Parts: sequence; structure tokens; C-alpha cells
Amino acid sequence: MFNHQRAKALFNSRAFVRSTATALALLIAAGTAAADTTIKWMHLEIDPTYLGVWQQIVKNYEAEHPGTKVEMQFLENEAFKAKLPTLLQSSDAPDLFYSWGGGVLKQQLATGALLDLSEAMNAKDGAWVKTYNPASVKGLSYDGKIGAVPYAVGTVSFFYNKELFAKAGVDATTIKTWDDYLAAVKKIKDAGIVPIAGGGGEKWPIHFYWSYLVMRNGGQTVFDAAKNGQGEGFNDPAMIKAGEQLAELGKLEPFQPGYLGATWPQTLGVFGDGKAAMILGFQNTEANQRTNAGDKKGLNPDNIGRFAFPAVTGGAGAVTDTLGGLNGWAVTKKAPPETLDFLAYLTNAENERTMAKAGMIIPVAVGAEDGVTDPLLHESAEQLAHSTWHQNFFDQDLGPSIGRVVNDVSVAIVSGQMTPADGAQQIQDAFEQDQF
Repeated sequence: MFNHQRAKALFNSRAFVRSTATALALLIAAGTAAADTTIKWMHLEIDPTYLGVWQQIVKNYEAEHPGTKVEMQFLENEAFKAKLPTLLQSSDAPDLFYSWGGGVLKQQLATGALLDLSEAMNAKDGAWVKTYNPASVKGLSYDGKIGAVPYAVGTVSFFYNKELFAKAGVDATTIKTWDDYLAAVKKIKDAGIVPIAGGGGEKWPIHFYWSYLVMRNGGQTVFDAAKNGQGEGFNDPAMIKAGEQLAELGKLEPFQPGYLGATWPQTLGVFGDGKAAMILGFQNTEANQRTNAGDKKGLNPDNIGRFAFPAVTGGAGAVTDTLGGLNGWAVTKKAPPETLDFLAYLTNAENERTMAKAGMIIPVAVGAEDGVTDPLLHESAEQLAHSTWHQNFFDQDLGPSIGRVVNDVSVAIVSGQMTPADGAQQIQDAFEQDQF
């Protein structure tokens, strides 16, 4: 804003009189610079349809806010995880970036790299914070601080190729227990079909299996006790049993050849190309398999079915317990104030409804839930609506140092390189070391 008093003082000074033209030019330049703000938004999205939705939202925002530019910056998933810690300490830090929540976000908030959003979101009698599902805000809050603006919630489940299941003579509706699932895997393999598209190269896709088996065997009580250093921790019998069941799956050799080196995009491509009967993946698997298929078309949506991770006979967990993300947008300490305004706009009910209709997200904005029209996404939303316990991804919830071991151990167990008992002990060791 032009300061008239300052301008008058300058005008009366000899320096200003000697260089009126120069000073005015500098003032004009400074005024222009102050009016132009660039918000650096770092994301991981690669689906061109989804990016198109975001780009339109950005275009609309920029039109309503002259002088503010939103710059979308992409980083691939693993590169994002590797580079972000360094970026957050540099002058190249993004103003807002995607977060899976959990221990990683908690740690970032504790280091002071992020802006505590509590004051801004609770201002004006909580006008902003009340626009989201309360559980989503709570899930992204740590020690009384809001670490990220809620964006979406999701759950991991099985997606399957209906034609390949029919060819193998498998009825997905009969898969109710882990034993049923193993029987289906055997039947599919006997039919000469690869049962599962697996992503062992990045490791975290395999941890979904171990995590769900822990949840089904031990329930929330066992996992909460372990992450709080209580009881037998990660050496609990339910944890070891989960490893034994994962090892049993591995012995069936259910994944595609070379799965130990497969990235997640490659894994989605295997499923999308019809080279595996099923995949354990995120709620937007249908769209992502399309993007990563060889022909960029993938399986027809009508040919994709979905079912929840099965129960474990005698386990303490319920089949209605869900594993998945609670995602948000974190803001760095030096981000311009306009960043918060843009985030409130990006995640308002209207824009979240638009994203839901495009099949991008299961929204957390109050009133946006009617935007979920995609059948498979709607199934995920329904499952979440009846969830008895929604657990964030183990590798995120436990923090980076323990989460890395969870991922390593999951792959080592399923590939027969480690015993379930040794795996449980390694995770417990990592947990105890992390406490110091």
C-alpha cells in the first residue's frame, strides 16, 4: 500500500528533490512487487484429469485475486519423501505441500518448519475449522496444534478384475476371511493367472498387508499399546501371527514376476494391463490404473470390483476397521499470508464437491459428500462411513524411522527373507531406539 506520509517526507528531503524521477520509479516498482505474490504448491498428482480440475480451481482463484499467482510444483512420490526434509530447511521450501499426516507431520510440526494453523483456523469463532469434518481436524492435530488443512480421507481395499476372477471361477463375494482369501489366490494361480499385482520396489505397498493383518488379529487395543510402549509392544502374539499369515501368502508366490523391484506406478500398470487379477490399493485405484496402463485406458470401470480386507477368524479386530490416509496440506513457516486464503478456497465445500465428482477424493469438507458419484469411490466412502476404527497408514503413524522398518520387514517377511518373530523384534527395536 502507498504510504502518503512517507511519500511527503521523501518529497521534502533534498535527496528526493535531486532524484525525483528515480525515487518515483522505485516506489512504483516496490508497489508492484508488493502486490504480486506467488504461492508455491507442491503436490504428487500425475493424473491429467485431476490436474485439470486443480488447474481450473487455480485459474478461478487467480481471477478473483489479482496479483496472486499459484505455482504448482510436482515431485514423484519417493523423490518427495527423500527431498522434502532438505527442502523444508532451504530457501526453496514450498509454501504448501501434501501430507499423509501421522508421525511424519507431527515431527515436521515439532521442528518448527511448519506453521501452526490453530490460530488461523479457529479465528472468528472457528469459522474456517468448522467447515471440515471434526474427525479430520483432530486426526491432523498434535499436542494441541493443527498441523495441516484437511483435504481428503481414504481407505485401502482390494480391487479385482471381474473377467479374470470369472475365468478362474472365483466369486469375490465369498471372500470373507483370510483363509477364504488364500483359497482364492490358490485358485486364481491354478488357472494360470497372476493373482496379485505387488509393489515391492517401494516397499510401502506391501506394508498394507501386514498392517491390515495386525489390525484384524489384534484390534486397536494391541496396536495402540504397541505404539505407546505398553504391554509386549510389537512382539505381541497378534503382531507375530500377522507376520506368519503374511509369510503364508508369500509362500504361494502370488505376485507378478519381478514384483520386488516394481514401483507403485508399475504395479498399477500391471493391474491396469490385465496382467494380475487384483491389487490392494487406495480408493482412487480405478483412476490410477488407467493412468499407468500401457494404453492409458486400462480396465473398463465396469470390469473392476472391490472388496474389503477380509476378517481373521478368531481375531480381535473387526472387518469394519479400516486402514487408510487422512490427507492434508501443510503450510511452511515462511509462506505468504495468501497461502492460507488459497487453502481455505481450495478445500471449501464447492471445490471439494467438484473434486469428489471427478473421482479424486472422498471429501472432508462439510456438505461436499454428495459429490461422490463414482461407484467404486462411493463404495469406499460407504465403508468409511461405517468404519469402527480408522487407522492411518502404519508407516506414517509411527514416524519415518519406525515406518521405514515396518516397510522393510513387511517385504522381507512376504519374500521369505525374514521370520515373522525376527520382523516383530526389529520393529520393536526401532521403536525403542526412537524413544531416545
